[in-house]
Amino acid sequence: MHPLAVVEGEEAAAWYAERDPRVAARFGEELEATLGLIVEAPDRWPIYLGMRRALFRRFPYFILYRDEPQRILVVAIAHAKRRPGYWEGR
Repeated sequence: MHPLAVVEGEEAAAWYAERDPRVAARFGEELEATLGLIVEAPDRWPIYLGMRRALFRRFPYFILYRDEPQRILVVAIAHAKRRPGYWEGR
């Protein structure tokens, strides 16, 4: 996982935690579940800007990743409506 993607996930969880710890817990659960689904079947999601994008079901976030021969590289954990394309160059 790209180090900035880790920071993005932590920042999003912290934002939700400031508002409601239960929602933050649900965000964390969805993040982990989505990562698990990516590992199970990385080809499941469509290609988006040269990478793959897995949308969260209950939160306005997605995971942008590359399915490389030896690993899956998570490039970004991004909000679906903010700063499109900021991850380019990672």
